[in-house]
Amino acid sequence: MSSLDAFDIAILRILQRDNTTPQRQIGEAVNLSAPSVQRRIRRMENGGVITSNVAVIDPDKVGLPLTIFVQVELVSETPSEIDVMKHRFRDAPEVQQCFYVTGDADFMLVVVVESMAAYEEFTRRVFFQDSNVRKFRTFVSMDAVKTGSGLNV
Repeated sequence: MSSLDAFDIAILRILQRDNTTPQRQIGEAVNLSAPSVQRRIRRMENGGVITSNVAVIDPDKVGLPLTIFVQVELVSETPSEIDVMKHRFRDAPEVQQCFYVTGDADFMLVVVVESMAAYEEFTRRVFFQDSNVRKFRTFVSMDAVKTGSGLNV
């Protein structure tokens, strides 16, 4: 995708705040016509700049009040074993986010569950049943000070 111009950046800033903003309203804010805004949004979607349009849900309101950060260290880090773990974490519904990282840990996970009992069941199913997991460290969130997926564009 070609580089983004100032209009694209302005559109992205609006969409990150509220992706339901009408294109006419976006156009007025950035001094473009609604059809021009529509073309630019479509181009950014097709180019992979905009990857999805989602609703952000409050985990407390849907019975998932516990956010846990987990560092996972593997026994063996061959490319095929890394891929197996990526798929395992991607497929686990409790894993909200998963990052393959450098440093002492191999993966950092954000796990969202309804209780510590549910987290224990998750660890038994995902970590203890896999002989390639050397160890994992758990950090329980006490307060979500800042969350979101918006980028500083």
